[in-house]
Amino acid sequence: MFDWSKIHTVLLDMDGTLLDLHFDNHFWMEHLPKRYAEHSNISIAEAEQYLKSRYQQVEGTISWYCLDYWAEQTNMPITELKKEVQHLIKLREDAHDFLVALKQSGRKVILVTNAHPDSLSLKIERTELNKYFDQLISCHQFGVTKESQLLWQRLQQHVGFDNANTLFVDDSINILDSAKDFGIKHLLAVANPDSKQAIREITEYPAITDYSVLLNDISNFELN
Repeated sequence: MFDWSKIHTVLLDMDGTLLDLHFDNHFWMEHLPKRYAEHSNISIAEAEQYLKSRYQQVEGTISWYCLDYWAEQTNMPITELKKEVQHLIKLREDAHDFLVALKQSGRKVILVTNAHPDSLSLKIERTELNKYFDQLISCHQFGVTKESQLLWQRLQQHVGFDNANTLFVDDSINILDSAKDFGIKHLLAVANPDSKQAIREITEYPAITDYSVLLNDISNFELN
């Protein structure tokens, strides 16, 4: 799938790429509407309609990923509400071996997530995701998301990666498009980000449903 001898840096998304997206989908589409309906004394259907319209207004922007923004919009403690269903936060079943192989191969491995720092902290607490990475980056520190070219400019200045020798993995086609526009050469999509949903058909980029197919090539082209 890739010439791993030419990949020195691996940039990895978090939600849906390394962690099962079921937690996030469940929280935003089911748990928050339920709790907001209770809080506002309205029906769940009304809560779903209200929140869905709010989601659509800011989708892809820093506000969409900002827990402080949603706390203001709902007048509810979003981080605490997330903890109510934190048992759903888990690594993809194939992620551990993949991350270990990357780390052992001598490549620079960096997490680049649009998630809010509080969300990142909660997920690290539940999964110990930090042990696999050289750096953990929440795009909130740059004030823009991966959908923006400005993010990639600022990230490259911060990390110092070479586009020609970098692999970026994400479950969002829009974000992969943004990385492609910036010039990152090696791109990989995740076709099954949510374990409770069907595998998606992806034709725009190389796509995987199980990282195990990459392990031999990673170990055969170690940089150590």
